Amino acid sequence: MAFSDGVLLAYYGDDFTGSTDVMESLAMAGVRTVLFLEPPAPEMLGRFEGVRAVGVAGNGRTMNPETMDRTLPGIFGQLKELGAPLFHYKVCSTFDSSPEIGSIGRAIDVGQRVFASPFVPLVVGAPRLGRYTVFGNLFARSGLESEPHRLDRHPTMREHPVTPMRESDLRVHLSRQTAKEISLFDVLRLDATDGKVEGVFQQLLDKERAEIILFDVLYERHLASIGRLIWKHADHHAPLFAVGSSGVEYALAAHWAETRWLPEPPEFGSPDTVEQLVVVSGSCSPVTGRQISHALERGFAEVALDPAQLVNPKEADKEVEAAVKAALETLSSGKSVILHTCQGPEDPRIKAMGLQLKALGYEGLEAKLASGKILGEALGEILQMILERTGIRRAVVAGGDTSGYVANRLDIEALEMISPAAPGSPLCRAYSSHGSLDNIELIFKGGQVGWQDFFVDALEGTRRDESR
Repeated sequence: MAFSDGVLLAYYGDDFTGSTDVMESLAMAGVRTVLFLEPPAPEMLGRFEGVRAVGVAGNGRTMNPETMDRTLPGIFGQLKELGAPLFHYKVCSTFDSSPEIGSIGRAIDVGQRVFASPFVPLVVGAPRLGRYTVFGNLFARSGLESEPHRLDRHPTMREHPVTPMRESDLRVHLSRQTAKEISLFDVLRLDATDGKVEGVFQQLLDKERAEIILFDVLYERHLASIGRLIWKHADHHAPLFAVGSSGVEYALAAHWAETRWLPEPPEFGSPDTVEQLVVVSGSCSPVTGRQISHALERGFAEVALDPAQLVNPKEADKEVEAAVKAALETLSSGKSVILHTCQGPEDPRIKAMGLQLKALGYEGLEAKLASGKILGEALGEILQMILERTGIRRAVVAGGDTSGYVANRLDIEALEMISPAAPGSPLCRAYSSHGSLDNIELIFKGGQVGWQDFFVDALEGTRRDESR
């Protein structure tokens, strides 16, 4: 495809932090990308000159199939009107999903009704993020310091509170969510010569009539081949519908770089150092728990929130006010502060909150989804009040579901990357309709993302070598 002006790629992220991850991968390749919270109207998009990729940060990961059927077609249709040759339904790199919640299979079924793509490429592996697919099985690190775990043995994902991942073979896992045929382009085929790779791929399309093609990804060198196969089928007149993690964008970027299809990407420096940082965390991941502990050892202060109080309508306002007061007192002493609802999966506050939710009439999955929404909105209110009263211009939000609720509370309309901070979690400039919060700097961090020193690095503007 010839290089031309206009939008190259549109995407919908099924959670917030994953959406910023895609923005980072494209921006690093030299593709100006803007992430919106709603499909942008022409006048909104017109504010950003030279945009080549447009994303919408959604919440498909928390939808049931019926909600997807009602919600996704309209959003997909609006993004299709941008005329991009490729549309990407972005999912978490740990493939968080089930037939009941966040069904990737149902999203594929909906997407195919909108786009009628000749096939659906599925790319989940992303070595830069510590995610690998081998013979269809997904492996993921638990924090960048750990070894890769097969997903059904992953210390966090196998016990995920909403979508526990008990199956590592993505073909088996996805087959429980869609009736479409799933073929595998395995690592051995990817290591063949270019001509043979093309031939095997065409055979999958012509003879096996593959509807979904899952690509293995073990090494960075595999990405360019995958990107070439995907981009070859992208078309302005009949957009290709792709699904996966930011591995889709890393594959495209590798192909574009190999063929010099795009201009040289810009050089991104390290973030500036700031005097103080505010962190709000709704993540119960052990990775985030270790990051909180390390930051406290390095001079951060903490405000341990009481989630049982926050989910109780009679006590929530009081808990929010107390949290803001404690944070302001800490910040006045010159320290940075972390406000958290739990610190790791064994935190007793989780059980206490569960009992409170049960007393309020919530049960099972409904309770888990309600807790994420209530706590996320409370953290957004707390952060908004702190930023308004202090004038602090940089903050970190930890937790995939938390991030979306916080962004909405801050009246954010769009985000654009300023610089990398850690793989998958860039430092962003926020465009907010709330005047005092416009142009603040935010990092949205998924629970599993980052080195142990993530929060310290966000304060000091340090970029770590991802390969260490």
